[in-house]
Amino acid sequence: MKSLASSTMTSVVLSACFALGGVGYASAQNVNGTPTFGRATLTAGFTPDPHRVNVYAGGSIDVYKDTSLPAACVGAIASAPDYSVTYTAGSLPLVFRTLSNADTTLVINGPDGRWYCDDDSYGDGDAQVRFQNPQNGRYDIWVGALGVTGANATLLVTETP
Repeated sequence: MKSLASSTMTSVVLSACFALGGVGYASAQNVNGTPTFGRATLTAGFTPDPHRVNVYAGGSIDVYKDTSLPAACVGAIASAPDYSVTYTAGSLPLVFRTLSNADTTLVINGPDGRWYCDDDSYGDGDAQVRFQNPQNGRYDIWVGALGVTGANATLLVTETP
């Protein structure tokens, strides 16, 4: 009887170890997390354009070390998205930009489940991710900080070049 109990206990402990070990391989970004600075539902042709959101860029996750993201992703971000946009597409592109006195980055999980990232495409340390033919659905957005712990920033969502 002791060997059965011992065997059962060993199985339980090993199962728990394997389950906990798997947690370490999950992405640090929580796409199901509640967006820290809110969410919006936008339809092509939305006004005002640009849609502006004040955010605090940065966080404790070093994006560069997260192997689940594309190599182009850099900066420090939070676990939960900073903002989420549910978008109904039309014929216009959908563009996400940052404005800040600090060097900011963008990490976006698109409706297709793919990751899109940028650093400096909008110039002067600001990021831009452009969807030329955007899909309908949810865009979860992280505004990262590069070279600083965090910084005030503005996220712009626009359909204009």
